[in-house]
Amino acid sequence: MGLENNYFELLNSILKEGNRAIPFLMLDLDRIDENIQLLQKDLKTGAHLRIVVKSLPSYPLIAYIANKMQTNRYMVFHQPFLSDLASKLDHQADILIGKPMPVKTAAYFYKNISKNNPDFNPFTQIQWLIDTKERALQYLQLAEKLGQSLRLNLEINIGLHRGGFHSLEALSETLTLISEHSDKIEFSGFMGYDPHVVKIPSIIRSQKYSLKRSNEFYEECKTLVREKFPQLWKDHLTFNGAGSPTASLHNSASSPLNDIAAGSCFVKPTTFDIPTLHNYQPACFIATPVLKKMKGTAIPGLEKLKKFMPFINKKNAQSFFIYGGYWKADYIYPKQLEENKLYGVSTNQTMVNAPKNTNLEVDDFVFLRPHQSEFVFLQFGKLVVIKNQKIVDEWELMDNN
Repeated sequence: MGLENNYFELLNSILKEGNRAIPFLMLDLDRIDENIQLLQKDLKTGAHLRIVVKSLPSYPLIAYIANKMQTNRYMVFHQPFLSDLASKLDHQADILIGKPMPVKTAAYFYKNISKNNPDFNPFTQIQWLIDTKERALQYLQLAEKLGQSLRLNLEINIGLHRGGFHSLEALSETLTLISEHSDKIEFSGFMGYDPHVVKIPSIIRSQKYSLKRSNEFYEECKTLVREKFPQLWKDHLTFNGAGSPTASLHNSASSPLNDIAAGSCFVKPTTFDIPTLHNYQPACFIATPVLKKMKGTAIPGLEKLKKFMPFINKKNAQSFFIYGGYWKADYIYPKQLEENKLYGVSTNQTMVNAPKNTNLEVDDFVFLRPHQSEFVFLQFGKLVVIKNQKIVDEWELMDNN
């Protein structure tokens, strides 16, 4: 993955020369650019990229990737993020809600939407995800109360079994409802999420067969609309799916998708160290300073065992306490750093151990790779942006309230 020691040694030097010493979440724009180029090659010809906002919860980061990928499509999973984007995006943007929202949440959004952005129309530029006929009825009632038509995208279960329409019969009932109330609710397409394709063990089902089964049901749903509900069929319908793990698998004419979601692949936290993203580079890191350095490892109540600790585990030769901790992340620099589970982890000061030959001092920074971006990013005030191994900017996170 190219995580060379000199890379982090240089970042450590840069941070030590700065005017603050707190935990930072760092983004490497050079690596993000390389990942963007990879996805451009992986993306199906003629398909649109839809940026997954929860995986990149910073408007400057989203805008940067949207500009590079030449897309104005976004997938949103959180009402505060939706409200934030609605106050910033222009009339060309299209938002697909990534999970079925309680109708109360949608009502709250419309009641409290900012009036300061006349360029964004929250009725024509948002697709609300619908997973059942009952939810479609709720959104029909909301549309009637608002006196506005709402766009509904239907979630289909293509094998993940996390909800959505699992049969053509159930789907037909909701399509009929939409047809009967087309002045209030509009069919905008389908969403079918398929991470199971790369996660099911091959001994149970091959990746090729999993993808085939998922795509076949997706096509059956599209055919149902074309043949039984032709009045709902339009050229601009959204047929969304994939995600970072499976985006490259849809790079063929046989894929039913014209709208592909991705987000995490641009920054690649550890959860995405999978074969389909092998060529992508990690581009997000936590950096936090060392507060204390001690020889050996002393555990409360077990002080008499201190001299034996390095023999139990050679990493107990040195102890360090860092600023913060308990993140969903793995230590990557210096190598062989390890949390002391016996001492216990802390969000305030976490003990980490290292072998005798580890060169680490007070005020040095240690580096970690997040397991995921969507939760970990939000634990930091700002994102520190690196380019050419230099700090070039700080980007705000999205409003989470």
